[in-house]
Amino acid sequence: MARYESDVVIIGGGVTGAMMAQKLSELRPNWSIIVVEAGKRLFDFENRFEYRQRNLDYGENMWPGDFVTDQAARGVISRAMAVGGSALHWGGVCNRFSEEDLRLKALYGLAVDWPLEWADLEKSYCEAERRLGVSGEPSPLPEDWRSEPYPMPAMPMTYNLIQLKEWGEKSGIKFWTTPQAKNTVEGYGGRGKCRRCNTCEICPTGARYSPDFTFKQLLDAKKIQLHDQTLVRKLTLDGSTTRIGSAQAAKEDGSDDNVEYRARNFIIASGYCWSSHLLLVSANSRFPNGLANSSDCVGRYLTGHLAYQTQIDLDLKIFPGMNEQHSLISRQFFRCRTDQPYAVTELETSDAGITECDALIAQTGSVLVTNRSAGGRALSVLPPHHVVLAKREQLLRDLPAAFQLLKKKYGANYPSMMSLITGPSRTGDIERILVLGAHGPKKLTVFLLT
Repeated sequence: MARYESDVVIIGGGVTGAMMAQKLSELRPNWSIIVVEAGKRLFDFENRFEYRQRNLDYGENMWPGDFVTDQAARGVISRAMAVGGSALHWGGVCNRFSEEDLRLKALYGLAVDWPLEWADLEKSYCEAERRLGVSGEPSPLPEDWRSEPYPMPAMPMTYNLIQLKEWGEKSGIKFWTTPQAKNTVEGYGGRGKCRRCNTCEICPTGARYSPDFTFKQLLDAKKIQLHDQTLVRKLTLDGSTTRIGSAQAAKEDGSDDNVEYRARNFIIASGYCWSSHLLLVSANSRFPNGLANSSDCVGRYLTGHLAYQTQIDLDLKIFPGMNEQHSLISRQFFRCRTDQPYAVTELETSDAGITECDALIAQTGSVLVTNRSAGGRALSVLPPHHVVLAKREQLLRDLPAAFQLLKKKYGANYPSMMSLITGPSRTGDIERILVLGAHGPKKLTVFLLT
């Protein structure tokens, strides 16, 4: 049994762990810091151009060894488990929230206001952008004010972006380039300058930030210890207190199944899935629902963002492979106009509501939606025209098959609302006269996407 003691143990070697280790080493230079990571350290920068080439030639993983075989969770967007985490192969786009995102309840009656002021968050944004090395162009909109300029000037637009920007702005909508965690200055953070070679997922020049650079710098300066291929299985409380006293871990190669870490401070930085998992499996007699889970919300309500991809044919001559990760964005729709604020009642005056669905049922000709697939309860009901976007594989034979799919998809955590929609809303209750749109949309349209 191996036992390690330090001032701080950081569990998780992704971007959060890297930023915490770097800042703690600056604020507390005399502290001992151990970073524990389940995956390997992939400090093989010199091989990355070859990895990319083999991916192009043979379809191989550009990051060989960046996962632990038996630790992939269902539904996780990225299964990356390595020193650097998912940020080893992120795209590097660094958009910010805006000031009103923190005050949606106060401004529009939506959600809950954040418990901090924008000025405080904005300072942290600036610090994060300095540490990552973000290049970007300032926004002329007053709502996007910055207390500091971007650390590096914006990346030059490619020929393609110039053409697309000119075409898009003919509509009267302004476009800007997205800020990127990619060097436009040689040597920033000890990394090279972006050559715009369209290899962002495995950057062979080191221009795009990834946490392995930070960890290597900290190790070279002997500011941290890094224990990779070590899976933390459980957190144990310190006596009768509510503080974590130790962490129990195992080596991936089986050489030691009883590794113990003790520290005054533990930082759980294992990502949105594994941090929750570790807190839940650390349940004990005092906290049977898991640690830090008095709300019973740990591991629940994990959210993402819905994105739609569309294509358009343009009479423009543009070329593939021209730094495609560098893109355009319109900030015009980041926020509501002050003279036309968002109102919850807008759904009632909208011409159409567009949703996804859970299944299409051939037996009854029905669309099965839940509050999760339909963006809540109101979007499929209030507008007069309900448009459903479905996939061919969602077409099922009958209701038993549909409910079997729901059980497989949601398990015990069923949605709070399920609805079978068979055509437009209609009723004949009043004097046996058929009325369309009595309790919902007058028109239903289903697009089957292939």
